[in-house]
Amino acid sequence: MYRFLLTPRWLAAAALTVVASVIMVMLGNWQLHRYHERTAINERIDAANAAEAVPLTSLLAAPTTAGTPGAGPGKSVAWTKVTMTGRYDTAHEIQARGRTVEGEVGFEIVTPLLLDDGTAVLVDRGWVPAPPGGAVAAPEVPPAPTGQVTVVGQIHLSESRPAPVERRDGRLDTRRLNLPRLATEMPFPVYGAYVLLTEQTPAADPAFVRVPIPHEDAWQNGGYAVQWWIFAVMAFFLFGWQARREAQGVNGPAGGRRPARPARDRVTEADRHTQRPRDRVEEADQRSRDRVEEADQRRRDRVEEDDRRRAERTRDRVAEADQRQAAAARAGTATEDTEGRLAAPREAD
Repeated sequence: MYRFLLTPRWLAAAALTVVASVIMVMLGNWQLHRYHERTAINERIDAANAAEAVPLTSLLAAPTTAGTPGAGPGKSVAWTKVTMTGRYDTAHEIQARGRTVEGEVGFEIVTPLLLDDGTAVLVDRGWVPAPPGGAVAAPEVPPAPTGQVTVVGQIHLSESRPAPVERRDGRLDTRRLNLPRLATEMPFPVYGAYVLLTEQTPAADPAFVRVPIPHEDAWQNGGYAVQWWIFAVMAFFLFGWQARREAQGVNGPAGGRRPARPARDRVTEADRHTQRPRDRVEEADQRSRDRVEEADQRRRDRVEEDDRRRAERTRDRVAEADQRQAAAARAGTATEDTEGRLAAPREAD
């Protein structure tokens, strides 16, 4: 019954089904891997918020050359809470434009913090809204505190895809915080990651809005993984369904031919196809005959009705004539009787 599965066409369909299913399973596994990666990032963010700060120098390699950033930390270090002490260098302050916080576009203000060993770490002091003039106008930025400052923040990895850097309104202006590109603008060695400020001593100006650390949407990748696995199962189900249809005499995949049927069945089907036009002609003839018979019957009914009415009128006229004759006869008899009574006295005289 399923011997046709060994034909080249069906063997090719089976191979295509297997290849497609393997690819879909691999895509599902990749989405599952992304789910685990994003889940790990969310767990690190949550753990960092609750952990105690550690010295920055204990996690990041110190830079050695001006114009070149230090070694970038791995993803496992991202969002770790660190602390450091130094002095802000406002002469090389950076404004990152086009940054969005809670649906509003503004600037992130990044200021180098010079450490005692002559190295510097870029500190993102927070977000300020764009002025009425828009992104091209200079924002109102609270000045950095002077003197020694202790900063507590979370490590942020360098952003990819460097953007042009230019000096505007007394600050370095850019769209992306790419450490290799920004380090070329600094006269001192810069660490390979920057820090999002969470606490500061002395306290930071309340005009700054803390830059949030968004959680990754891990569940989206988990949903995609399940979808790809379902698609892989559906590919085998579709192959089996098509094979069953082919075995039952219905066209298979890619418009395959129907399996051979006995000659008697083919003749019977041909007769059915031929019989259908004849049946339609006979049906039309029958409808015509029915309409003719119906018209004849209506004519016969009208003739019979007319005959009946004429017969009734004739009977009525005959009856009326008979009544008149009977009345005339009665009137004649009465006259004769009167004349006889009148004649009898004359004869007696």
